[in-house]
Amino acid sequence: MGATVEAQVVVVGAGPVGLMLAGELRLGGVDVVLLERLPAPTTESRASTLHARTMEIFDQRGLLDALGPVPNDMRGHFGGIGLDFGGLDSRYPGLWKVPQARTERLLGDWATGLGAVVLRGHELVGLRQTESGVEVDAVGPEGAVRIRAAYLVGCDGEGSTVRRLAGFPFPGADATRELLRADVAGIDVPDRRFERHERGLAIAHRRPDGVTRVMVHEFGADAAPRTGDPEFAEVAATWARVTGEDIGAGEPIWLNAFGNARRLAERYRLGRVLLAGDAAHAQMPVGGQALNLGLQDAVNLGWKLAARMRGWAPPGLLDTYHDERHAVGSRVLGNIEAQATLLLGGPEVEPLRGVMAELFGHDEVVGRLAGMVSGLDVRYADDGAVPLLGSRVPHWELTTEDGPSSTTELLRTGHGVLLDLTAGLPPGTAAAWADRVRTVSAEGDTDVRAVLLRPDGHVAWVDDGTADPHAALQRWFGAPNP
Repeated sequence: MGATVEAQVVVVGAGPVGLMLAGELRLGGVDVVLLERLPAPTTESRASTLHARTMEIFDQRGLLDALGPVPNDMRGHFGGIGLDFGGLDSRYPGLWKVPQARTERLLGDWATGLGAVVLRGHELVGLRQTESGVEVDAVGPEGAVRIRAAYLVGCDGEGSTVRRLAGFPFPGADATRELLRADVAGIDVPDRRFERHERGLAIAHRRPDGVTRVMVHEFGADAAPRTGDPEFAEVAATWARVTGEDIGAGEPIWLNAFGNARRLAERYRLGRVLLAGDAAHAQMPVGGQALNLGLQDAVNLGWKLAARMRGWAPPGLLDTYHDERHAVGSRVLGNIEAQATLLLGGPEVEPLRGVMAELFGHDEVVGRLAGMVSGLDVRYADDGAVPLLGSRVPHWELTTEDGPSSTTELLRTGHGVLLDLTAGLPPGTAAAWADRVRTVSAEGDTDVRAVLLRPDGHVAWVDDGTADPHAALQRWFGAPNP
């Protein structure tokens, strides 16, 4: 056996989800090593949309300045039917157009800047769980490497090696329909937004650099069994049959095919191995939800796994990762399946599309669907009895004893926050949790008296004038220090 590496947590996959998780773990004080099969960051930008909730999370971690200005489009869709995302209750309504490679660079710089170690060109070939942790075997540029860690998280995509080696059941259905996708230079075709033709669906968008992304689906065509990406000749031929246009003389930059496969891991955790992102759920990347779903998995898991490693996690905290995110994943897969029917169905779905388009004329319907697709409506609570409980905290501008601040800024350190907005909490209420929960007294434009915020920005407790935060502090942040 070659070199041996010790780590508290090993993450397999240094794409956006793995890097987001690594950064969250480092904020929590955990040593983390990432294994990545590719020798260098990918230049392919498969996912290009960040939704409002992800932008809020990036802001909570202070990442937006480094991201820089990005285009924003208020027009989205649901199953190819136009949907307005401009009315979302967020500082970041709309669809933010960020190539995946740019998102990956942002998160890579953040995670490694915090101390995460990325081992590129290392392929996972084996893993074993022991009573005290996991042993990981990998092959890298200089030979075999063994990593010993307390936990392992698979962020290695839809074909996850971690999921296979650890034995996670992955039920669902394979693709029956597919979209062919290609970035092509040297072609001149009209921009199209979900244009339905007699024989199929065509989408085209020319970027400022002159490269055109085309996507095409031929109605009634079954998903082809594939072991790799399609050839450009297949994409060009399908495009010609659907649109009547010849793009065969173009230069393909990147190609792939994606279908309406739908799978969800039965569990997101088996012992000391966990899954996040596309390793936990396979779905058609319609509406830009796949990447955002995975990033939000990582933010939910990171602080909980860090709490486990730091020794203060209350019983069952790590299991809430599965409980909360599996339910979200199931719901997202459901809305994507509905969209796939509307998008890839032939003439038989036109009556349904007509009814849906009529419903989209109602603000309540638009708000409900946009909130679902954007991730803003995610709520981790048993019921709706207490307003705000379990929801993401709104952005409140605050005045603290240190000056102007906001709920967003208070979450930058990755700690929990007990926010007292009326000076009504007894002094030292959370003093016994001071190593993991910041207590902040502030004034703000809200009727809320006090809230306890989890590190992921979700509300763990709301003061209704009678409640005591100590039960919530123990539930989410463990036993108090002596």
